[in-house]
Amino acid sequence: MSSRIKSIVGEIPSFLKISTGCLIMALGMNLFLIPNKIAAGGLSGIGIVIYHLFNFPVGVSVLILNIPLFLISWKLLGTSFGVKTLFSTILFSLLVDGTSFLRPMTDDLILSVIFGGVLVGLGLGIIFRNDATTGGTDLAAKIFHKLIPFMSIGQILLITDALVVVLAATVFGQYELALYASVSIFITARIIDVVVVGINYSKAAYIISLQSGRISSRILEELNRGVTELKGRGMFTGMDRPVLMCVLRSRDIPLMKKIVQDEDPQAFIFISDVREVFGEGFSFEQKR
Repeated sequence: MSSRIKSIVGEIPSFLKISTGCLIMALGMNLFLIPNKIAAGGLSGIGIVIYHLFNFPVGVSVLILNIPLFLISWKLLGTSFGVKTLFSTILFSLLVDGTSFLRPMTDDLILSVIFGGVLVGLGLGIIFRNDATTGGTDLAAKIFHKLIPFMSIGQILLITDALVVVLAATVFGQYELALYASVSIFITARIIDVVVVGINYSKAAYIISLQSGRISSRILEELNRGVTELKGRGMFTGMDRPVLMCVLRSRDIPLMKKIVQDEDPQAFIFISDVREVFGEGFSFEQKR
């Protein structure tokens, strides 16, 4: 089997996941957002406005509006990303219009905001994890995230989609709907971050103790986690103190505390959240 064929076959699972994400998004749109005029950001939000004004299909609107952004992404983010984005953009547009026959699950705006936001966020998160996007502000978020990686995709979406909400509120003349849409965007952004980054955030523990040797040995043996010793100095006492640094899963924190308490009740510990960890002992996605 040639390397070209192997490469194509290797991408099949990714395209299947992208397809699943597109379907989940389409269901969230048609079951909750579109019928209740919740233009929750993105070009799909603009598509919802166009649909209610002119009865023009949302999927077709999204596809037309995405063409310029797709051309930019192809050049800026690479061929592989462009192919996947083209696939997901077209498929999402087809699925949105293809599932438009489904009846709304509810006309309750609060339920629509919650479940619509969750489904759209889940679908987008799956798509983002597979190096694609459905275009629009989602694609813009990917582009900006590449330029300013210290901001999460969800945060960038929160900002850009707010502009679409303002536009929708102006056109509909119903500012209450804009508030509902803003809540939906917030929910979507949080779900995206959960899917892309994960909910099992790691923790960085810093331990200052004269019993650093015994503590580090037990962490290595009982938690199977690496420990790094740093040199520190107490500015009040002027004495040198070893500082242990260890990255742990959240579930490992209670045992780590017990180990430190057992070995040195006078030890000083502080723990901080770690957004992402790359390396041995922690799962991470390899760059293609």
